[in-house]
Amino acid sequence: MKYLIMILFCWAGLAGYSQDSVYVTNIRTPQLFTYGNQLGYPIIRLNSGDQLELHFDDLDADVKNYSYSYVLCNEDWTPAVISEFDYIRGYSQVRISDYRLSSVALTKYTHYQALLPDRNCMPIHSGNYIVKVFLNGDTSQLVFTRRMLVAGKGASIGAQILQPFSPETSRTHQKIQMTVNTGTLAISDMFQQIHVWILQNNRWDNAIHDVKPNFYSGNTLQYNSDDAFVFPGGNEWRWVDIQGTFHFLSDRLLKGNYGPASTELIVRPDPDRSRLPYYYYADYDGMYYIQTTESINPVWQTDYATLQFSFVPADHNPYPDRDVYIFGELTGYGLHDAFKMSFNPDRGAYQTSLLLKQGFYNYSYVTIDRHDPKRMASFEFTEGNHLETENNYMILVYFRPLGGRADELVGFTSMNSKMTQ
Repeated sequence: MKYLIMILFCWAGLAGYSQDSVYVTNIRTPQLFTYGNQLGYPIIRLNSGDQLELHFDDLDADVKNYSYSYVLCNEDWTPAVISEFDYIRGYSQVRISDYRLSSVALTKYTHYQALLPDRNCMPIHSGNYIVKVFLNGDTSQLVFTRRMLVAGKGASIGAQILQPFSPETSRTHQKIQMTVNTGTLAISDMFQQIHVWILQNNRWDNAIHDVKPNFYSGNTLQYNSDDAFVFPGGNEWRWVDIQGTFHFLSDRLLKGNYGPASTELIVRPDPDRSRLPYYYYADYDGMYYIQTTESINPVWQTDYATLQFSFVPADHNPYPDRDVYIFGELTGYGLHDAFKMSFNPDRGAYQTSLLLKQGFYNYSYVTIDRHDPKRMASFEFTEGNHLETENNYMILVYFRPLGGRADELVGFTSMNSKMTQ
């Protein structure tokens, strides 16, 4: 009963929060990625030596007592009703002791980093985890959260990306067809014990799940419906390069305003692309990385600048009944008020500003229907959707054992649309 109360309290503490969010204004550039690869999704194999890097900056530029802990979740990201002693070996939280005060940069900050998992706090259950970063050893003083996956074994996946048959989506969407082999997993009810999720470009906001197999025989499940795993293709992501010194502008920057303690960079206005033909160029599928072309340490010596973004609708008029957001990993793929753009009638454009660290950023513009309770991000009116767009897809297979109290991640694979076209 004591453990159940603790779990329900933790559950209530996460209610109302998305799983990749920042809850205080002094925290910037939170990152959780595969060791040595900023573009690597934070997934590790169970009982392996895999590690992740956790990084973030505190603009208060002082030294605080930050710690992190894990919350095991089910396949739908509801916290699992299970004691942390059943999914963590060692301590329940770890203090982040590796930090460095910034130097050289006009913007003062303290950079914190850690390697996960720590040998004294090790996940021992496969599945979805939320990494919670908090202050002073008090998990209620939540600072930010990030998703993490721990993958076990059991299922194998074969998949391909196809053109949909439907004439309504055949030129704008991409369809995933796949087969899942559950191997030696003890399954008595395929429909209740197996759950499949597909992510496009590491996004959970538009992930497709709750799809039942069209056919199964023995330990093989086939998902080949024409309207099940179908994603809008979107477009290649826009980009802005601020890796170099802010006084030497890249071709995506219009001008800079330089103050004694801060820098403002004006990004060239972005036009509506929804009516333009598809054009391929290499991108990072909405992600960003912190880097600099200067001879300084990118972790604690790179600077921050305020970037002003502008999106110009085709007719220079605001969209009726739609709000516009800047979107990508730089916003946590979120639709929060901080990323909502305001329409400037004098310029006929939507505008917003973001404080960003030196690096290379992908981003897009999306709209949401004000009357849509699901608040689904759409590329249709800003970027366009194309069958040919290069997208990365990750397939996740979850399994709930009979009598089990948490879902296990038993299989995953990634695939790229360009490799199948």
